[in-house]
Amino acid sequence: MQTTPEPHLANGSNLITTFHLAQKAPLILKRQSSSVETVASSPVRGIENYGVVEQLLFSCLQSGDDKSALLCTEQLAARFGMTDERIIGLRGMYEEAVAENPTRLEECLQTYDLALSENPVNLPVLKRRIALLRSLSRPVDAISSLINLLDAVPTDAEAWCELADLYHSQGMSSQAAFCLEEALLIVPNSWNIHAFLGEILYSGACASETTDCSQLLEVSIHHFSRSIELCTDYLRGFYGLVSVGPLIFYLDWC
Repeated sequence: MQTTPEPHLANGSNLITTFHLAQKAPLILKRQSSSVETVASSPVRGIENYGVVEQLLFSCLQSGDDKSALLCTEQLAARFGMTDERIIGLRGMYEEAVAENPTRLEECLQTYDLALSENPVNLPVLKRRIALLRSLSRPVDAISSLINLLDAVPTDAEAWCELADLYHSQGMSSQAAFCLEEALLIVPNSWNIHAFLGEILYSGACASETTDCSQLLEVSIHHFSRSIELCTDYLRGFYGLVSVGPLIFYLDWC
């Protein structure tokens, strides 16, 4: 999911780091190939090394180096097997990235459906399928799939946030707020989720024609303030407070 499902570029420095890592792909992959015997004698170190290859796969996909990305998936598959749940998801991510048209994306979706028919709780594939449904502009199907995922794994905070984002995109603010409240039960100190919930409540208050508008704004202020308390330089929380302040002052004045 783009819950968040895989690593996102949060700022310019991360973008630079991603491209620098992708530029080193041939050297890293060459070293990885030459260290197979060492990995066999040291399983723990081997897992660490392949964790680097997985991160390298993400960087190569983000930078458009499809050739190196394919080599990454091949090395991971050779180590863990093509039937490994995570490998199926990573391979699917690569296939999505190189798909040239919607038909190819639909074929990726069929591959995910086949994998899920064999293992309905394959979480990496479930999340890739949901991300693909979003990219294919099928939010209703993505919502349905996320609900099924959360029925199986109700403690996945990232999935709750993704569902909230989908609900919000469909104008369903109350459902989105509920999802974020569930996420905060799992990660109560996540300042970005507090700010997101504040935004949902604020937008719901602006669209509300009932008398609970002031109450929604008060709760949104609480969450914006909490996000700043948890991260003192979190500008999104400050912007939220700046947005809510004039409106609640206006309502009190009226």
